Amino acid sequence: MERSEITKATVAAIIAPDKSSRSTVILTCRSVLPFKGFWCLPGGHIDAAETARAAVVREVAEETGLEFIDPQFLAYSDEIFPEYGFHAVALCFYGTGQGTLKLMPEEVEQISWFPLHEALKLPLAFNHLQMLQLYAQHPQ
Repeated sequence: MERSEITKATVAAIIAPDKSSRSTVILTCRSVLPFKGFWCLPGGHIDAAETARAAVVREVAEETGLEFIDPQFLAYSDEIFPEYGFHAVALCFYGTGQGTLKLMPEEVEQISWFPLHEALKLPLAFNHLQMLQLYAQHPQ
């Protein structure tokens, strides 16, 4: 990675089906590099002149077909992967999803609800395991 490359700002969403079902979350399986074929939280890059909250709502809709309700900030993560030439600061939000889950094949090859304890055992892309671990410990 060249030193002159600008660090990207990204968002990630931890989505539960409702406020009483925090132990179930959505993961998507990436169809693009980096981490093609890995499970991850829905999310992506923040566009120019877009707030992080607007970006996470947009990304959830684009990748899952769901409306992300009342996203709450959880934490940030420095995602530095020199082997992929990737450096981003990821802002993680949690909330609930409404609507019908829909596969969006441009970026995602699979999408599924997982019990949180199973999601924590999967090989996840980026630093999404650490984000899920924080979520699991976070009082609601």
